[in-house]
Amino acid sequence: MSWGTELWDQFDNLEKHTQWGIDVLEKYIKFVKERTEIEINYAKQLRNLSKKYQPKKNSKEEDEYKYSSCQAFLATLNEMNDYAGQHEVVSENMTSQITAELARYVQELKQERKMHFHDGRKAQQHIETCWKQLESSKRRFERDCKEADRAQQYFEKMDADINVTKADVEKARQQAQLRHQMAEESKAEYSSTLQRFNHEQHDHYHTHIPNIFQKIQEMEERRIIRIGESMKTFAEVDRQVIPIIGKCLDEITKAAESIDQKHDSKLVVEAFKSGFEPPGDVDFEDFTQPIKRTVSDSSLTNSKDGKPESRFSSKSKGKLWPFIKKNKLSLKLGGGPEDFSNLPPEQRRKKLQQKVDELNRDIQKEMDQRDALTKMKDVYIKNPQMGDAASVDLKLAELAQNLEKLRLEAQKFEGWLAEVEGRLPARTEPARRQSGMYEPQNTLTVNNCAQDRESSPDGSYTEEPSQESEVKVPAPEFDDEFDDEEPLPTIGTCKALYTFEGQNEGTISVSEGETLFVIEEDKGDGWTRIRRNEDEEGYVPTSYVEVFLEKNAKGAMTYI
Repeated sequence: MSWGTELWDQFDNLEKHTQWGIDVLEKYIKFVKERTEIEINYAKQLRNLSKKYQPKKNSKEEDEYKYSSCQAFLATLNEMNDYAGQHEVVSENMTSQITAELARYVQELKQERKMHFHDGRKAQQHIETCWKQLESSKRRFERDCKEADRAQQYFEKMDADINVTKADVEKARQQAQLRHQMAEESKAEYSSTLQRFNHEQHDHYHTHIPNIFQKIQEMEERRIIRIGESMKTFAEVDRQVIPIIGKCLDEITKAAESIDQKHDSKLVVEAFKSGFEPPGDVDFEDFTQPIKRTVSDSSLTNSKDGKPESRFSSKSKGKLWPFIKKNKLSLKLGGGPEDFSNLPPEQRRKKLQQKVDELNRDIQKEMDQRDALTKMKDVYIKNPQMGDAASVDLKLAELAQNLEKLRLEAQKFEGWLAEVEGRLPARTEPARRQSGMYEPQNTLTVNNCAQDRESSPDGSYTEEPSQESEVKVPAPEFDDEFDDEEPLPTIGTCKALYTFEGQNEGTISVSEGETLFVIEEDKGDGWTRIRRNEDEEGYVPTSYVEVFLEKNAKGAMTYI
């Protein structure tokens, strides 16, 4: 169906319709442009969200990402970054393939439309001009015919009047003939103009206007096709990124499925395991009987007032670490001594192992640099034109110094590590302390947690002293004097593993390597009562001595 034949008389409506079509196209361009802005903003927000929850470098958060659940979350954040990238791709492709292309096409469309309607107006003006010429020729013909008719009537009147001279009659006749001649000429001109107008009008409505309207119709149909193709492109741009977005979602799912709760639980154990053994049973203290010092006593009696009291002062009375008092161990980054002696044994071993591994990596890096510089020096020696071999010596000397420092540092930490590993019990070994019985041991081990932890009234960890530095263990206050009863019998001997300064009342100082007598074994409170001679006896931390019980005492068990 052709606009040229069906809409030959709808020039103005076609002009309005084509302008509306261009407006629709521009509206669609604006829609796509706003969609691209949404995609860009969404991608930016996704990236900011991912960045916001990324672990900060050199912070505590970075250590948390050793857990599988946190690793899965980190993978999700990374995939969200890629997900955001696909939305940026959508925005870029829509801008280049739709917005930019349609903007150029709209400009071309406006120019083409302007040209076609200019041709239509020109044809319209031409036919209107022809119509005016026809009307003018028609009016002139009509006027000449009326003039000729009046001249003829005037001539007949003059000819019938006997009083009119012949000259007047002749003059009237000639005038009538002239008017008739002019009427004939006007008729001929009118007939010619009419034929020409009809020809022009036929060409106008059957040739010119149909051709112009056909071009306008084709232009409008191209616009419709173009907007349809743009809509397909709109969908295709989204469809192209769906596989990649699907891969991102698949990776998130894969990361979620990789979460291993057992592995995370194991990491919690490795992160917080202290290496101490659980505390032993607390002995019953019978305050209804007169208090006598026996081997089984678990408390000291104040001989002055006769009131029984615990070995510990009131500050530490009734404390069962770590269930009541909060652990006050400082785990701040960069805090604590260099050998990590403020940490529990297992945590200290892990920290020392990490430090040794780090130093070994640094040593390997320095050695690789040294090897590379040595090869470079050899090349310079063989090919002096490539460089000066002496220029490498300074760097090699510096690397040698660095290596020596690192090796010394590594040896120091390896010594501490070996010391800690020598004290820690085997991980598969059952608790040595059961119902007050101990297995013979010649190796140095860490005593149960009650012994070490109760020895520090503030609830903090107290690590056994190393060979390099002595750690003083704050002891609870003891009674200032013992009962005046007869001395307790000796039940074994002990050897001091470390020096202990007995500064509190009821304690006794010992030197490393000193051999003393045991008169009262550890009852689970972390203290062993020993005697040097008849006048010197007191309590020392059980972890500071190696005890050898006599065969007739407690089944001849030896413990540390």
